[in-house]
Amino acid sequence: MAKNKVKRSIESEIFERQARICKAFAHPARLQILDLLGQGEQGVSQLQETMGISKTGISQHLAILKSAGVVATRRNGKQIYCSLAMPEVKQACQLIRKVLHEQIKGSHRLIA
Repeated sequence: MAKNKVKRSIESEIFERQARICKAFAHPARLQILDLLGQGEQGVSQLQETMGISKTGISQHLAILKSAGVVATRRNGKQIYCSLAMPEVKQACQLIRKVLHEQIKGSHRLIA
């Protein structure tokens, strides 16, 4: 009986963490950040320049991703570098993008 309670507790924690991660992914800019970081570590200023968003904006998005545990940061002098904390995030995002790409291709075939 206690074993089942522990298993339910673990499952519950997994769903809670999954919900936090999904909430963190729920913005196009954050998904783009994850895509860029999937290519390798990048500086915050580099991400900001690539995406064309304000320093405040990039900082807010990174804070959300970091609090969800999917992005890690390190400081080198004045520059802050970001990377994926979980390499599996890259595969998860790629899988979702692949599914959506196929779905969009399919809907365009229906229209044509």
